[in-house]
Amino acid sequence: MHWLVFCVDKPNVSELRAELTPAHLKYLDSKEHFIFVSARQDSDDGSQYVGSMFILDVPNKAAAEDFIEGETFYRAGLFQTVIIRRLKRGRFHPELATAAEDRK
Repeated sequence: MHWLVFCVDKPNVSELRAELTPAHLKYLDSKEHFIFVSARQDSDDGSQYVGSMFILDVPNKAAAEDFIEGETFYRAGLFQTVIIRRLKRGRFHPELATAAEDRK
């Protein structure tokens, strides 16, 4: 089953985020076997990071909570808000991920 983990950064944490990014990426690499998709969230103008988003393929909410509680940014107190929601797949068009990158 899929779970959305939606994280919003606290204000003024860009330096902390940059400092922690190598450890964050290492953590994500260690969990790659159940991360369906992950993405940073950017401000509307693309000038700064404002959060993170994960869709996890884990059996229950407790497993999603375990994931985020071990996540580097979370452990450092970078997030203002974390929302975890169960997902039920609707439309799915993975080919659009590449197409969107090509339109930049």
